[in-house]
Amino acid sequence: MSCWLGSTTCAPGLAEAAAEPESKSRPILAQLKHDADEALDNLRELARGIYPPLLASDGLHAALGSHVRRLAIPVNLRVDDVPRQPREVEGAVYFCCLEALQNVVKSAEASAVDLHISTEHSMLTFRVEDDGKGFDPATVTRGSGLQNMRDRLEALGGSLEVRSAPGHATTVVGKIPLSS
Repeated sequence: MSCWLGSTTCAPGLAEAAAEPESKSRPILAQLKHDADEALDNLRELARGIYPPLLASDGLHAALGSHVRRLAIPVNLRVDDVPRQPREVEGAVYFCCLEALQNVVKSAEASAVDLHISTEHSMLTFRVEDDGKGFDPATVTRGSGLQNMRDRLEALGGSLEVRSAPGHATTVVGKIPLSS
């Protein structure tokens, strides 16, 4: 579906490029391209918020396991004996882990990732560690995936810690208080 959407949004741009410079259709094609790009962005945003059925039925281990099997990088997934949590807690952990994994695949140039979920000191904790090139967390722009992760966790009384430096591995740790 993603490939189809991508090609659908490219078509107006190609038509615009092929149109004669003085053509009356050029502004219409430009607007069509803008609208298609905006629709694709909206669809991606919507898809990020859909709660995965496997997460609802089988929990974090199964849902994350299904996801990491499709990644182009090996992921060592370890989920300790973590009791099921409320939907919003499991959803936050799941989507934060996906964001962290996406960042690794997209930017880290890592050869492997460890993803560990556990309960420590009345907190549900996830830790994503890669062996990639690292980055300076202070240079990350607001509105980024890291900020979205932080917002998601803080809304549930949790926190996010990012440890990295250029030339060194990255560790992302998220914590949410366990429900009683």
